Amino acid sequence: MAAELYVSRPLTTAGGFTVGIEGPACDRQGNLYAVNYQREGTIGKVTPDGECSIFVELPHPSVGNGIRFHSAGYMLIADYMGHNVLAVDMETRAISVYAHEPSLHQPNDIAIGADDVVYASDPDWGSSTGRMWRVGGDRKFVLLEAGMGTTNGIEVSPDERRLYVNETVQRNVWAYDLDATGISNKRLLIQFPDFGMDGMRCDVDGNLYITRWGKGTVAKVSPAGEVLLEVVLGGEKPSNLAFGGPDGCTCYVTVQDRGWVESFRVERPGRAWALYQRRG
Repeated sequence: MAAELYVSRPLTTAGGFTVGIEGPACDRQGNLYAVNYQREGTIGKVTPDGECSIFVELPHPSVGNGIRFHSAGYMLIADYMGHNVLAVDMETRAISVYAHEPSLHQPNDIAIGADDVVYASDPDWGSSTGRMWRVGGDRKFVLLEAGMGTTNGIEVSPDERRLYVNETVQRNVWAYDLDATGISNKRLLIQFPDFGMDGMRCDVDGNLYITRWGKGTVAKVSPAGEVLLEVVLGGEKPSNLAFGGPDGCTCYVTVQDRGWVESFRVERPGRAWALYQRRG
């Protein structure tokens, strides 16, 4: 019998991850990776059956946040303590610096395009402000926009023509036109009246799944900015999400106040999952 859609259940045990659990991403084999398993500074690996282990330990003082996969197969990690994007060789587990910029506050979450261009949010939590950066093939950070609110979740649309970024404190989700030279035509997609936001991901149809931090839900928002539904979670502080499973239609959510991963089924695959499968 097919699993009921949009019903979230725990995948891992409570407290296995720290309150810093974040940055989920799935490999081609269906394994999920998230930061801060057992202790800060680790990357945890979760099998489709929910078995957890430490995949790598990051070099001190690095602590990971967002995770994405490059077309070459290595894992990219936003290292908010070291002001880096790190790269992990999935075979040898060797860790290297993919890009570094000392003037960053973080980076926090990252998104990646089909051309392997990386986009990073860069919040300054103390001042409730933020910036957004781009890392191209030269592996250098280039500032896209400053003077923003607390930039957090970030994502590329499946047609590669939009870039989305949210501002947690201000509760805004912004959309930009995206091309090879940068961003333009900034407009407000949606502003929520309450609670915060954290990570967000697109499905292949361009719908945004947005974690509602403090509310304990994931909101599914159309490309036109309409809330289509909300999935009720087992915890109140979801930090990020990713799509995976055998068909890309399992949504995994990292939940900080429970220290676990939970999951629910959806109708359509995630954009990043579909992109990574094509690259294989």
